[in-house]
Amino acid sequence: MSKDKLIALLNKGLELEHAARAQYLSHAKVVSGANADSIAARLKEIAGDEQKHEGMFRDCIALLGGVPSIKMAVGHPAVGTEQILQVNLKDEHDATDFYHNILKELEAVKTELQYEYEFVEHRLSDIIAEEQEHASELKVLLAK
Repeated sequence: MSKDKLIALLNKGLELEHAARAQYLSHAKVVSGANADSIAARLKEIAGDEQKHEGMFRDCIALLGGVPSIKMAVGHPAVGTEQILQVNLKDEHDATDFYHNILKELEAVKTELQYEYEFVEHRLSDIIAEEQEHASELKVLLAK
């Protein structure tokens, strides 16, 4: 594993966050049903969290000497509130799994990143914790 490979993985994470933010904002506009307003509000809040994650990924990439991507991963359209929540729950799980893999790769280059390791590790851990929080909230919303 090289620093360049780590930067590529971080850029893929950034692209996932770009897509997640757009997806949450789009889905917030089309939720329906009795709890639509509160669900839409929470989806918009999560979109704001995803935007914060984008900045954290950009900071890590720049610190490592890379160029942050402006690309976007593929989004997942959904129709109906239940499908919207299910799609976003799956995406949160997928993102969490991917970010755990980045952490493993980061560990492999720890000695090469003597002064950057803790910064990147801390940012990734924060992002993972928030993604897990989002997943928990989406599960609660699905149960309503």
